[in-house]
Parts: sequence; structure tokens; C-alpha cells
Amino acid sequence: MRTLYQSQRAMRAKRQDALRRGVIAVLDIGSYKISALVLRFDGTPDLADGVGPMAGQAGFRVIGAATTRSRGVRFGEIDTVQETERAIRTAIQGAQKMAAMRVDHVIVSLAGGRPRSYGLAGDVALGDSAVSEADVARVLAACDLPDIGEGREVLHAQPVNFALDHRTGLGDPRGQVGNRLSCDIHLLSVDGPAVEALLYCVKRCDLEIAGIAAAPYAAGISSLVEDEQELGAACIDMGGGTTGISIFIKKHMIFSDTVRMGGHHVTADVSQALHIPLSAAERLKTRYGGVVATGMDDREMIELESDTGDWHHDRRRVSRAELIGVIRPRVEEILEDVRARLDAAGFEHLPSQRIVLTGGASQMPGLDGLASRILGNQVRLGRPLRVQGLPQSACGPAFSACVGLALFAAHPQDEWWDFEVPAERTPARSIRRAVRWFRDNW
Repeated sequence: MRTLYQSQRAMRAKRQDALRRGVIAVLDIGSYKISALVLRFDGTPDLADGVGPMAGQAGFRVIGAATTRSRGVRFGEIDTVQETERAIRTAIQGAQKMAAMRVDHVIVSLAGGRPRSYGLAGDVALGDSAVSEADVARVLAACDLPDIGEGREVLHAQPVNFALDHRTGLGDPRGQVGNRLSCDIHLLSVDGPAVEALLYCVKRCDLEIAGIAAAPYAAGISSLVEDEQELGAACIDMGGGTTGISIFIKKHMIFSDTVRMGGHHVTADVSQALHIPLSAAERLKTRYGGVVATGMDDREMIELESDTGDWHHDRRRVSRAELIGVIRPRVEEILEDVRARLDAAGFEHLPSQRIVLTGGASQMPGLDGLASRILGNQVRLGRPLRVQGLPQSACGPAFSACVGLALFAAHPQDEWWDFEVPAERTPARSIRRAVRWFRDNW
């Protein structure tokens, strides 16, 4: 467990070196595509300019961008190192060519790894004095560390709430006077082998890793507007191999999970049902796909593309209604699984239960209406926030995680509170503790 934490400290030093030079890259490694952005910072950003994911956004400009088809990645995890390495090199080289400069440091995303959320709590006595940085470090270290399991690593550990005596909801307690300081932390653990494979593959591309973030977290940062992050919302990032879930409140992520299904599974269903190649099924899904059939769809006929040599097989036609009938069951299955994860996290206890759909697979017509019926909440389609210099081709929902990584690079929350994780472990708390702190205090 301490292996990744110690390596993250080394990553922080590399990130600060890259920011002093003024250039850093972000790399979103997904199951369908690999995207890279090169960021130029306007001078050395002030690392103490505020707490929260919205801090430090305006300090950079995108000067290079490239995307390539993903290879060797399944369920958001690296399956074949050599193929993924070639795809990463292609994306990074394309972004470097556009930026007209070489980049040595990169921040990467992890879309898989079976993330698991925990809510931690700790408190310390102050002796009626002003809260100092040492007091904050003490209360963070006092949080009971759960037994996250063998082979698991801590990816994020973020304070989501401070309380001083009877005052709760504090973002930064330093300088305030009180007798007792309490803290709630959201801890996210992932499978260690998935992280190790990711780091090994990126290092093989002659890149220094300056940080790593969960893809659902990055997608939430970029897709949720500030009010949604403040009042409470869930971001559903529907990618190719996985569907990421993140819940935000008071501008902090308090829960994350993934469903190991995505747009590629819909494509596979179309391929199997209509007996056509995956490439043709992807084109069919993108051009004619949807989840709600109307009377007109029975009359709209689609020419199937295949090249088997059988004249009758290669010249078939299906109605758009039949295609929707293949797509909808899988999409319903994904959304039902998402609903189960949100229920397990206690999402219904948040005051605002807005759900934002993003990711490449979220662009199917009618998906927001179907999601509203299954998830039972206000649902909207989300696109990443506009950042300076971002090309128009990278402004769609499929780039939410990549743009979120750029915002994370500007000001990662994990680096704001740098403290030693205690070695002692106690039994794991319930996953519902990740949102209980809010329910008890607001």
C-alpha cells in the first residue's frame, strides 16, 4: 500500500520541476482512444492559490493535442504492453509536433483498477489555540486507515471536510481558533497491478510520470459546473471499456466507482446480432444508433456492410428500429448497474441529485431520457469545460477525462495536504461513510 504513496511523492517533485519549466503533458489512456494534451503554464503557478478542484484553472494554455485509436487496453487497464506503448508514442508525438516542442513529464489517468471508496474520520485536541499546519497534519494522520486488501494501492486521499468545535464545513481551518479539530477524508484505492502496468508502460515511452489520477475523478472535474460540484452531483463517464462514476459535494469528490461495461460492449452486441465486423458495427452505431425507437424507424432501412463473399449475406438491410432493439438492452444494463452503485454510495441523501452524462458513449440520441427513467434524477449531457487553447476537435464529451487531467495538473487536491500516512490499519469502514459526513453535518 505504501509503494504507490511513496512513488506519488516522487511524482509531485517531478510535477513541480515540469511546472518550473512551464510545460507538461497529460495522457488519457482509455479502452477506445488515447488522448494527449501539451500544456504551457503562464509562469510558475502559485501552488497555494486555493483549495479545491476549481483552483488554479486559469494558469495554462493547451498548445498541443493528439488522439489515436487505443490498442492493448481492456476495461481501462493495460492488457498488452507493446501495443499500448506504440499507441502512447503515437499520441504523444502528435501532440509534441503540434506544440513544436518535446515534453518529458506527463500526468496520466487510470480508467480501470476496480476503484473502491472509503470514508475516514479523525480528530485531535488543540488546547484553545489557532490551528497551525502541524495541527492539520496531526488530524490527517489521526484518521483511521482501513484495511484496503492485499494488492491494493491508495490512489487518492483527499480531505473533504474540516470541523472546529461545533463549526463544520470548513475548507481550510488554518488560523482559526478552537479546542478540537476534526477531519473527514475520502480515500480511493485501486488494484496495484493495474497501476504498476500503467506506470511501466508509460516509462517505456521515455516519459517521466509527474502524477496519476482516476479517470472518473478527472471527468467530474471538467464536466460538472461549479454549482454542481458545490451542491452535489454525480458524473457518469461512459467510455469504451468502462463507465466511470464520481460523486462530488462541496467541490470535493466523495465517491468513485466503475462499471466494467461501455460503448465497446454495445458495438460487440451489434456485431454479433447482425453478423458484421466490429469496424462496420461501430460505424453503424455511430451513424444510426439510438435508444428510443419511433414509428419512422421501422421504415428507415440501413444497408449492412460486410465482405464475406456471400452475395446474399453481404447485401442485407435492417431497419433502424431493429438496430435500436439491439443497442437498448445493453445501455439499460449499464445504467441499471450505475444505479446500483449510486444507491450503495447513498447518493439519495445529497440535497442536489443532478446526474451528468459524459464520455464518448453518452452521445447516443435519446440517452438522457432513458437515463432519467432508470436513474430517477435530473439528467443532463455534459461536455468538458473550455480551457484556453483547446482545439475544437477536443471539446466533445469523449474528451472530458483528458481535459479534467489538465485541470488536475494545474492544481491536484492530493498535493495540497501533504502528510504522512500512518502505518497502522483498522477494519474498513462502510462505503457509505464517503457521504455520511455530509448527511450528519448539513
